[in-house]
Amino acid sequence: MTAHNLTPLTMTRRKSRPVMVGEVGIGGENPIRVQSMLTSDTRDTEACVAEAIELAEADCEIVRVTAQTRKIAGNLEKIVAGIRRSGSDVPIVADIHFKPDAAMEAANWVEKVRVNPGNYADKKKFQVREYSDGEYADELRRIKEDFSPLVQKCIAGGVAMRIGTNHGSLSDRIMNRFGDTPLGMVESALEFARIARSHDYHDFVFSMKASNPKVMIEAYRLLTARLSEEGEDWNYPIHLGVTEAGDGEDGRIKSAIGIGSLLADGIGDTIRVSLTEDAVCEIPVAKALVEIVEEDRLDNLPENLSWDEVPWNPFDYQRRASSVMEVNGHALGGSETVRVFTCREKWNALAHKIDKLGDFKPEIVVEDSGVLEIDPRDQKAIARLNENPEACLITVKDGIDLPVIPAFRLLAARIDARHPILLKDTFFPSTDSGEDFLKTLLRASKNIGSLLCDGIGDAVLIQGEQAPGQSLRLAYNILQAAGTRIFKTDYVACPSCGRTLFNLQTTTQKIRAATGHLKGVRIAVMGCIVNGPGEMADADFGYVGGAPGKINLYVGKEPVKFNIPEDEAVDRLIDLIKEHDRWVEAPAAVAS
Repeated sequence: MTAHNLTPLTMTRRKSRPVMVGEVGIGGENPIRVQSMLTSDTRDTEACVAEAIELAEADCEIVRVTAQTRKIAGNLEKIVAGIRRSGSDVPIVADIHFKPDAAMEAANWVEKVRVNPGNYADKKKFQVREYSDGEYADELRRIKEDFSPLVQKCIAGGVAMRIGTNHGSLSDRIMNRFGDTPLGMVESALEFARIARSHDYHDFVFSMKASNPKVMIEAYRLLTARLSEEGEDWNYPIHLGVTEAGDGEDGRIKSAIGIGSLLADGIGDTIRVSLTEDAVCEIPVAKALVEIVEEDRLDNLPENLSWDEVPWNPFDYQRRASSVMEVNGHALGGSETVRVFTCREKWNALAHKIDKLGDFKPEIVVEDSGVLEIDPRDQKAIARLNENPEACLITVKDGIDLPVIPAFRLLAARIDARHPILLKDTFFPSTDSGEDFLKTLLRASKNIGSLLCDGIGDAVLIQGEQAPGQSLRLAYNILQAAGTRIFKTDYVACPSCGRTLFNLQTTTQKIRAATGHLKGVRIAVMGCIVNGPGEMADADFGYVGGAPGKINLYVGKEPVKFNIPEDEAVDRLIDLIKEHDRWVEAPAAVAS
C-alpha cells in the first residue's frame, strides 16, 4: 500500500483515470457513483423498463440487468429502447456469467458489460489438480482466445466493461494455484485486465466482491496495491459492493462495514449496496453512505503514517494482541469476547428490564470501567501510558477534531499492544432523539466495523444513538456483521435479479422465521448457482435455486439434496440442520 497515495490516516481518495459509461463518468474527478440492479426478468420488457425508470428517478446513476443467454441478451435492445423513449439516459450494464455469446449480443445494446473472470470462459467443475507452468500458460492462451472478441467488440462500439471478481465463483484454475483467497480474486481479475490491455483497451473498472467484509476489504486493498505495483497507467476505477449482504438492518450494516471502510480508505469510485429488497430501496442507503464518508473525510491531518509503520497487516486479518484484563466482572482483551459498553444514563434507563433483554444486554458501564481517554496525538500522554507496567483500557477522548478511523488507528499504532482498546462510533455523543437512524447506523458500522476488520478493538461503545435499546442492538449487530461476535443466526442472502428462481424476499423472511433462534448457525439463501457453491464455503447450510420451483440444499459448499419442491424446501432445510445436530427448539415466548 506504500506505492500510492493511500495511507492509514489521510483518507484521500485514490487517483484513477476516468471511464465513461454512456454519459456518466466513473473515476477521475467524478463523484462516487451509485448503482443498482433490476430484479425483473430480463424477458419482461415492460417490467424492466418501468423498474429502470423508477431507479433513475430515485437518483440511481447506472442500472445493471442480467443476461443469462444470448436470446435473453437480445431483449436488451427492446429494454434500452423503452428506457430511452421514456426520456431517461441512465446507462445500462449487462451482467454476464458463463455465456460469452450472451456478452457479445449484449454489447450491441448496452453502455457497459460486466464479466466475471471466474466463469466467463471457464466451466467450473470443482476439480483439484496441479497446473504446471506450461499448462497454466495454455489456459491463459485459451482464455485470451475466448475473451478477446468481446474486448474488440467493446472497442469498436465504445462500450465500457467491469472485470468483476466474486469470491464465491473463482475458477478451478485460480482455486488450485492461489486458493479461495483475496490474492486469488486479484489474480483472476488481473489475468483478464492484461488481455484487455494487450488490445489497447482501457475502458474498464475492477470489482472484488465477497459476502464476508474482511475478505472483501483485504481483496480491494490488495488490488489497489497490485495495480500500483504494475505502474501508473494501471489506475483503473474501482466498483465496490458486498455481495449477498442480506436485508433489513443486517444488510445495511454489512454493506456499510465493507463499502464504507474502503471509501474511508480512499478506495472506490462507484458503489452498489446489495439488499434482498426491492432495488429502489438500495439507492437511499448508498447515497447516505457516500454522504457520510464525504462528511467524515479529512484530507490533511497534522501528521501521518504509512502502512509500513502500523503494527498490523492490512492484507491479512489478525486481532491485535492486547492483554486480558477484568472490567466490572467481564474479561476483555486478548482473544476474549469483544464486550459491549453503555453509559450510566442508558444503563439506568434499562435497569428494570435487563434480565429480559436477551442477546442485547449491556455488559459494562463506561463510567465505572476505569477507561483512560487520551488524544492519540499527545506524545507525552502516550509515553506515560507505555511506561506504565500495568495494562490499561484505553480509548480516544470525546470532542477531538479527528475522524474516528484515523484516530483509533493512530492510537493503535502508538500505544503498546498490551493495552486493550474501547472503540467508539463517534466522539460527539448524540443529544438529538430525532436524529436519522439510518445515518447513525451507517456511520457506526463504517467506523467500528472498519477498525474491527483491522483487528483493532476489545470493546465497543455506541454514542451516536440516544435510544438505549437501539444503541445496544446496533452494537451487537455490528459485531455480528464483522464476524467478531456471533450471537444469532447469520444469513448470507443475495439480492434478487433476473436469474433468481424464487421470490428471495419472502423466502428469506420465511427461513428467518423458522431458523432465527439458532445461535451461531450460518445459512446462505441464493437465488441461483452463479455464486451459490462458492459462497457456501462460508455458510453451514445453503438454500439455492436449482431450477424453476426447485431448490437444492447444501452443507458447506457441497450440494446434498436436489430438486426439492419449493413449498417443501424450508422444512427439508430444517431436517438437514437436525441431521447435522445443529438444531435446537425455539424458546417459548415470554408473556409481557
